[in-house]
Amino acid sequence: MSDVIVIGAGPAGLMAAGTAAQNGYSVSLLERNERPARKLMITGKGRCNITNNCKDIQSLVNAVPGNGKFLYSAFSSFMPEDTIEFFESRGLKLKTERGGRVFPESDRAVEVVDSLHSFALKAGAKIIRARAREILLESGKLVGVKTEDGEVYPSSNVIVATGGMSYPSTGSSGDGYKLAGDCGHSIVKPEPSLVALVAHEWFCPRLQGLSLRNVSINVTDTEKKKVIYKDFGEMLFTHYGLSRPIILSASAHMRPMKSGKYKISIDLKPALSREQLHARILRDFESNLNKNFINSLNLLLPKKLVPVIVKLSGVPMATKVNSVTKEQRERLVELLKNLELTVTGFRPIDEAIVTAGGISLDEIDPQTLQSKLVGGLYFAGEVMDLDAYTGGYNLQIAFSTGRLAGRLKT
Repeated sequence: MSDVIVIGAGPAGLMAAGTAAQNGYSVSLLERNERPARKLMITGKGRCNITNNCKDIQSLVNAVPGNGKFLYSAFSSFMPEDTIEFFESRGLKLKTERGGRVFPESDRAVEVVDSLHSFALKAGAKIIRARAREILLESGKLVGVKTEDGEVYPSSNVIVATGGMSYPSTGSSGDGYKLAGDCGHSIVKPEPSLVALVAHEWFCPRLQGLSLRNVSINVTDTEKKKVIYKDFGEMLFTHYGLSRPIILSASAHMRPMKSGKYKISIDLKPALSREQLHARILRDFESNLNKNFINSLNLLLPKKLVPVIVKLSGVPMATKVNSVTKEQRERLVELLKNLELTVTGFRPIDEAIVTAGGISLDEIDPQTLQSKLVGGLYFAGEVMDLDAYTGGYNLQIAFSTGRLAGRLKT
């Protein structure tokens, strides 16, 4: 019999198991995959954005839309500076990049996985390859876990850290929702977050593969007639719509999702005012007076974008530059400062970086992460109704909640 059973060897589970073992508990960590933390291996394009090097707790809370206040205790017990010290004290050198994003100096996620795995093992946790199927209760009291192959692991303390439903091939297939639901917990409907967006416009497939750097976006809720999000950075056109960092971050604000509810406006030239852009276009035109309109924008725009902008402008592509009117130039400026797309939905949840929704926080004690319904049952990480913006915040949630749950406060 183990003092503690941890279900799921992702970042939250490994942190919880190692912490509990450090505190003198005997720990069995059940993991369905042959290797732990498979999803962690692919985060940050294989580089692993470990945390965000922000210095105050309010910045962390603000990065968690909707339920950030729930995490005050978890964040207070394990801040980004603690995460950085945790890894560096174990020999993993880190670096901080733009926006406070923290990565291993090697840019190799496997080193983060190895460090967490080693921490749990050296602390004394026993990792068992098994898939939990049921949390066992007797007269409402927690007595253990039953696995898929029928094996029973007795314990009076269980930490569920199975993750969400994104990237199911890595093991995040929603097992924790069923385990918690069978114990009486409510599940907030899982939805994709930090996910690419499907757009209505005809030109997205034509622009597939075009990456734009240093553009800005505004996201408008068309029902409320209100801008709900702004960002600046990199995005990508795909055959279905839009992706890459500023789009993924924007997706976290688009709830509830409904086709046509949100519009994205792209400013292709945010460094220039409309007046400055108009002057720039005039200068380009003066150098190309006898050229066709479609051949006059190559210095201003990526080659792939030119025919799309020309078509949207309504100016015939064979129009000579010296024949383009002021009104047509103004229309061109407006397009470049406000290229608008209508969002029709999210890409599937299995393509999302994280899952929104999960085990309802109303039924979890934020001071301990223990269930309010079943004594000895704890939760950590993405399995709860918690998700944050890009930039290392989601992994910080995993580490902070894993640390807090692993202390088994009652």
